[in-house]
Amino acid sequence: MSSILVGLIVFGCAFGAALAGIVLHGKLPAHHRDADSRDVVKLVMGLIATIAALVLSLLIATAHTSYETQQSEVQALGLRIGQIDDLLAHYGPEAGEARSVLRQLVAGQLARIWPDDGAATVNLRAPIEREAGARFAQMVADLPATTEAQHFIKGRVLQLLVAIGDTRGLLYEQAGGSLAWPFFVVLIFWLVVLFLGFGYLTRPNATVVLSLFVGALSVAGAIFLILEMDRPYSGLMRISSAPVRGALGPISP
Repeated sequence: MSSILVGLIVFGCAFGAALAGIVLHGKLPAHHRDADSRDVVKLVMGLIATIAALVLSLLIATAHTSYETQQSEVQALGLRIGQIDDLLAHYGPEAGEARSVLRQLVAGQLARIWPDDGAATVNLRAPIEREAGARFAQMVADLPATTEAQHFIKGRVLQLLVAIGDTRGLLYEQAGGSLAWPFFVVLIFWLVVLFLGFGYLTRPNATVVLSLFVGALSVAGAIFLILEMDRPYSGLMRISSAPVRGALGPISP
């Protein structure tokens, strides 16, 4: 389910609950709307509002941290790919074929994570990619090294390949998102109850309805942002492929 659709559902539930509360205010007998009843409702709403605000802030902070972490990992991939190409370029003409294979691997990875149609298919540890990476590592290991500099470059390239493999593994594990849906559903329930109480405690007029509309839109926007940052390879806030594409450009075809 897309983040926009979930956000619209949350907005509809929250605003609909507020309108239902307004209707409920006019339908209930007078003794259900006396001062004591309203005070109890206000106390309960205050409790729910506090809990919901804390949970919302926690989810936003968690999703933002996860998003920034994965963005940093993508930047690290681009940096290490560029370092490998620079090292192989300094190795000599013997590494020309390895640089071509590196370009093919990087281009294939880009096509899988950031396809041209905008849909993200994250499967960073598919068997074919592991095999291709292993073949490239073996190709680097088999390069003839006749100087101390070439021995150093080979060792450094192999270290960077291991680091890239570790980073790709982390990206794969994090790609599914960290949001616990039962937790999320309970939060939506709290928001619906909260807006129902808002409607119950007021009499309808244009200002009240507009305020409830803006409030429902705001919480729906917060939910949308949480889901967008929790799914960093799809949607409007998709992590940019610029670091990896920038590293791909200078690699010898």
